Formats: sequence, C-alpha cells, structure tokens
Amino acid sequence: MVMKSCKNILIALSLLAISPVAAGNLTQRDEIKSFVDDMVTRHQFNGPLLKQVFNKVNLQPSIIEAMTRPAEGKPWYQYRPIFLTQSRITGGIKFWDQHAEILARAEKKYGIPPEIIIAIIGVETRYGRHTGNYRVMDALSTLAFDYPPRSRFFKSELEHFLLMAREEQIDPLELKGSYAGAMGQPQFIASSFRSYAVDFDGDGRRDLWGNTEDVIGSVANYFKRHGWKKGEAITTRVSIKGKNYKKLLSKGLEPDSTLAEFRKHGIEVAKQYKNPLKARLLEFETEDNAEYWAGLKNFYVITRYNHSALYAMAVYQLSEEIRQQREARTNKTAAK
Repeated sequence: MVMKSCKNILIALSLLAISPVAAGNLTQRDEIKSFVDDMVTRHQFNGPLLKQVFNKVNLQPSIIEAMTRPAEGKPWYQYRPIFLTQSRITGGIKFWDQHAEILARAEKKYGIPPEIIIAIIGVETRYGRHTGNYRVMDALSTLAFDYPPRSRFFKSELEHFLLMAREEQIDPLELKGSYAGAMGQPQFIASSFRSYAVDFDGDGRRDLWGNTEDVIGSVANYFKRHGWKKGEAITTRVSIKGKNYKKLLSKGLEPDSTLAEFRKHGIEVAKQYKNPLKARLLEFETEDNAEYWAGLKNFYVITRYNHSALYAMAVYQLSEEIRQQREARTNKTAAK
C-alpha cells in the first residue's frame, strides 16, 4: 500500500481533471450528486475534488454477483474444508513463530489468545497473502448505488471510507480490498478501521496492509472492545436427546439460555464450568445428519467480526488446530 501526504493527494486528485472520466460520468447520477453534496455539507469535503474521484470510479457487476453467492451460504460440511486445511494450519504456526513477541504483547494488553488473532488473519487473507483486488472506491460505490438490498449500509461505509482516507492521508483511489470493501490483512471495513484500528508500533500510522504489529494490535482491540472474556471458553460440543431441544434453536447468535436450561431440554453438556454461563444452541449441517454446539459469550464475540456461526466455528476450529499442532511440535522438540 502506498500512503501519501495531504499535499500529494491534492496533486494526484488535481491530475484527474485532465484525464478522461469514467464512461457515463457518474457524477451526473442524482444519487451520487446528493451523496457528494452531503459530504460537502456535513464533512466539509471539497466538492469539485470529490467529483473528480467519482469520475474515476468503475461500477462493477461482478461485485454484485459475488455478493449474491457468499461462502456463508454453504452448509457446514462444505464450508469447513475451505478453511480447515493443513496449509492454513501450517501457515498459522509459521505466523505465530515469526510474530510471537507481538502476539504476546497483544495478549497482555487486550487479553486475546494468539491463536484467535492468527486464525482471524488466516481465515480472512491467508496471513496477508490475499487481501483483495478490487479498488475499495469501486466496490463501495457499486454496492452503495447499484445494490438496493444493502444500499443504506454501503453508503454509510463509503462515507466512512472517504473520511478514513482523509484522516489517514491516503489516496482513496489507490486502496484495494475485497468485493465488499474490506481492507488489509484483517479485512476491516471502513467503519471498523476508524473505530478499532490501532497504531500498535507507535509510528504514527494505522497501517493494516503492511504493518503486522498494527494488524495484530487492531484485531486484538476489536475483540476486546466487543466484549471478549479473558480466560473463558468459546464453545463446546453437546449431545441431543429427544426433540425438546428444538425449542432452543433459533436464528440468533447471542447467548440466551443457561447451560442448566440446556440440560432441562435434553441437551447434554459434557464439560463442567465454574460460572453459570449463558449459551446459544447452534446446529451445523453435516453430510449425514447434524452436530450441535453451545456457543458461549466468546463465540458470540467472534461473530461480531462476521455475523455467521459458520465463520465463527471455522475461526475457532482453525485456532485450536494451530495451537494444538504448535504445542505438539514444541513438546516433541523438548522430548529429544
């Protein structure tokens, strides 16, 4: 990622005035005119310069196509193999070895286990190798103005993105990310960047593209701010008896029942916990039948990163594999 000073941004934007504008001249669309006017009125943007930015935007139908077929639409038995691969586990162990000191410092400050931070980065971008090829301005503009089902949300993210670019002194036309506008190694959307990204190495910048310290610190801060409970369990497998358990199944993710209530509904929880924890009964489709888990508070926190039980379970299981295989390697080495 290339970062520029405000002066360089103004020079770059001014050069756009002599370049051919995108086909169709987006600033002639009423909704984009209104958006630009709003940014000028509420945030004191320079109207002509912002119009020049939009005139270089390319709306892309492939982005909308991608939004209609997310991986989270797959059943668990198809979703899990995407992320629980030996190469991703090995990559996580290597990432831990390379950044052990930073991860330990983040755990001390925020209380987030290293394996959870690593698994998030592994699931999102394979440890920074695949951060996205769409210009963020193209992605957010396409979804804000040509995707009615979530137009309101993405207009808000576009607003946050332009504010972020100004605050961080970044050319908004240079940043690339996912088809949904998520950015950097941890794939923060713009509103999350503004709220949770941290300058963990103290160099005066929040760089989630090339600065691993900022990436690790920002993911840890995100989880801390969303209520991660240090030292508490994340989820546990449960067994089902009878049909009374169905009363506890719902579409929500936030824990809503005590484990004692689970047992009253024919749900057996093998593990014993000291505190009266709340949980959400979760059902995951397998090829043969289904498996059931109790999602605790920390599992719910993982779903704040991506509002999907499938996603959170993939992160959890990947984190466990990384931790267990790294510990096994360490124990094997120590035994020699």
